Amino acid sequence: MGSYASPKTFALKFSCASDWSVSTNFLSLINRCKWEVRPLSRVSKLRNEIAIEEEIKSSAILLLDRISFEDGKIHAGSRISTKMKQFKSYKGDIVVSKINARKGAIGIVESDKPIGVTVHFRVLIPDEDVVNRLFLWLALRGKFCRNQFEIATGGQGKGEISEERLMDINVPFPPLPIQETIVENWLRANQAVSLLDTEKKSIVENLNSILQQMTKGYFELKNSRFIIADFSKSTQWDVKSGRSAVFRSLNPDFVRLGDFSKECSEKINPWEDPEKDWPIYGVNNDEGVFFNCYQKGEEFNAAYKKIQKNWFFHNPTRANVGSLGIVPDVPDDAITSPEYQVWKLNGGYLPEFMALVLKTDYFLTLVEFNRVGGVKQRMYYANLAEIRLPLLDMNIQMQFADEWKNILLELRKTEQKQIKSHVEIEEMILGIRPVERI
Repeated sequence: MGSYASPKTFALKFSCASDWSVSTNFLSLINRCKWEVRPLSRVSKLRNEIAIEEEIKSSAILLLDRISFEDGKIHAGSRISTKMKQFKSYKGDIVVSKINARKGAIGIVESDKPIGVTVHFRVLIPDEDVVNRLFLWLALRGKFCRNQFEIATGGQGKGEISEERLMDINVPFPPLPIQETIVENWLRANQAVSLLDTEKKSIVENLNSILQQMTKGYFELKNSRFIIADFSKSTQWDVKSGRSAVFRSLNPDFVRLGDFSKECSEKINPWEDPEKDWPIYGVNNDEGVFFNCYQKGEEFNAAYKKIQKNWFFHNPTRANVGSLGIVPDVPDDAITSPEYQVWKLNGGYLPEFMALVLKTDYFLTLVEFNRVGGVKQRMYYANLAEIRLPLLDMNIQMQFADEWKNILLELRKTEQKQIKSHVEIEEMILGIRPVERI
């Protein structure tokens, strides 16, 4: 933004004003675009097709769960029913969050099935005679448009951009051949990362297959609606415990995870150092363990748990969907939520190998067998400790760990190149960098 970041006054020729609004005209000064700009209404139109309840109940359409801020990916699934009106979107449509477009919640529908979205979203049909749909998506998620969304929604809170204001958003509009070149650059910049992501999945799937083959009765236990379990070997009387008991009976040579791990419950009282910025780490099913934020010691009202490199922790209510992970390189004062279950290995398994095991469908199935509770089921460390696993030869563990380490190093380097390319592509979208193959 330069010197225009926070001026109390500014000057603008009346002939250059888009409307009589301080915020909109201030925006025209801080946004620099060398291309012609056009309102969204000139390059797309709204789709207002309403889904009927029968389509939703029959799963003829999916329902939107969320749009990722990071990459604009649309996550959708099936539900039995919903009380909210749903607008239909089709493959190739662009879906815009009226609240979070400023954060990047703008996606392209890739599903062959239609996806229903609520009134908090709007569905756009790009006019492909004048605009490349991928270019339009990139432009809308770029800084030029996101700055406009920021002002139009008030910058914070639950403000929604109106339909009229949405269609007035100005979009960079280079000639169509230049749009297509920019899109080709973007696709090329992402291809290498996609290939490495595929290799990552292949390693996990290979390990998953090995673990399944080593396990007697795995598929029958996972998929069968009926089981015969020895009551005396069940920790409690429910179907999950029954499956777990049968699993142990069929695989008596498997080891108890608790025999090779230990719970880590050292508590830290951050408020004892009120001026200190404490690094807090979280865990989810996308990234595993990740850095969340810094927080002043004076802002804590509960003790947190200490974590160290190569320890593990998981969210007890979401472990079944993959919210588990290994702790990476972290500062000595790294901490995590007191609700999370923190543990470490003390033999039998390499930490890097166990980190891979946690990513397999096989392990998540065992988590499902060992969770406890009624409506909101949980897996505490005591439940995790009862999971039985095959103890693979250390050479096999090292082979998997080395392969995983190498792919992560290569991915890190490739992602750095990707970030650089994305910066260049953003400049091409604004016309401040020559459009050429990168």
